Amino acid sequence: MKRTLTIAAAFACLLLAFGTAARAQQSGGFSTTAPNAILMDSASGSIIFQKAADELIPPASMSKLMTLAVLFKALKDGKYKLEDEFTTSENAWRTGGAPSGTSAMFIPINSKTPISELIQGIIVQSGNDACITVAEGIAGSTEKFAVMMEEEARRIGLKKSTFRNPTGLNHPEHLMTARELTQLARYIIKEYPDYYKTFSQREFQYRKHKFYNRNPLLREEGLGVDGMKTGHTTEAGYGIVVSSIADGRRLIGVMAGLQTEKERKSETQRMLEWGAKSVSRAKLFNAGEAIGYARVWGGSDFYVPLGGEGDLEVILPKYPVNQKIRGEIVYEGPLKPPVRKGDQVAMFRVTSTAPGSSEPIAVSETPLYAERDVDEASFVWRGVDSLLHLGFRVVPDVRRFLNR
Repeated sequence: MKRTLTIAAAFACLLLAFGTAARAQQSGGFSTTAPNAILMDSASGSIIFQKAADELIPPASMSKLMTLAVLFKALKDGKYKLEDEFTTSENAWRTGGAPSGTSAMFIPINSKTPISELIQGIIVQSGNDACITVAEGIAGSTEKFAVMMEEEARRIGLKKSTFRNPTGLNHPEHLMTARELTQLARYIIKEYPDYYKTFSQREFQYRKHKFYNRNPLLREEGLGVDGMKTGHTTEAGYGIVVSSIADGRRLIGVMAGLQTEKERKSETQRMLEWGAKSVSRAKLFNAGEAIGYARVWGGSDFYVPLGGEGDLEVILPKYPVNQKIRGEIVYEGPLKPPVRKGDQVAMFRVTSTAPGSSEPIAVSETPLYAERDVDEASFVWRGVDSLLHLGFRVVPDVRRFLNR
């Protein structure tokens, strides 16, 4: 059962830090015409803006990031090398190549192409024929490859996304959320840094064709964009997964459901510019300071103290003015012994909500770790503790926070 402990009094310093900055400049928070959007601080994983980020939507070619994730894993595991070649079948040529009328790398039928070129064809040109060629080369069919995509999604923590093809072409059951697209992008950047460099490639020469990267923000000076993937179908509208570095801080964002290419570019640029200048970092707890307590059932202690890894800091937007900030310790509880010092057992979640709204606009989450060992209690005490837990629903002691 998921438990939450709301921390109220501990936020005086946080409210001061963000409230003072907001009053200094009476501008509101970010808003967008995009139906679905999210912006993440990559280093911390903090969400500094979100709008309908958990709604399942058709991702179009943005889901090619999962196709690439499966391929990158196979390369990293040593199953293939970049110089290995896959053959483009008639199916790949007909349904994703020149005859399909969709974005294509224009690979000749029955030709062999190195994996290194197929990666460029997927990233720069969004080639559907390249995606199908990869899928058939790895799994034998696009259907079997879609199963692999979904399995890999679950492995890396994407719980809602479902895949039915490697291309992102419309299928009623091929769906992702803006949040999971952001999580996938972050995973690729951290797990496959060498392959990620290709996302900043602006041009790709293949045979007689010269392709230009479909991400228009790569060419915007001063924005710091170095990836990742655009998408468009009639059903999905115009979308983008984007990543940029500003002042040494990486932002990852998603926008989906926009009406035009121009709107996609301008709204995404606005979001990145806002994110680069409109967030603040605040320290809530010092390293080694107990942040809260988690209930342990049948343990030698009722509770285990929780702490962060070093100083506990949060990143949240400075605006809008008078935003509501809420802190919670969240864990699956009660915990079961043995609990060992250093085990990650909970998360510290801080949410920011605009005045008059019930949906958080920003979320910052930080892992919490057990500060000491809690061993299993005797058989008799475990029975007593079971009665206490079932009969009285003993909850964590919050007296510590009421005196801060």
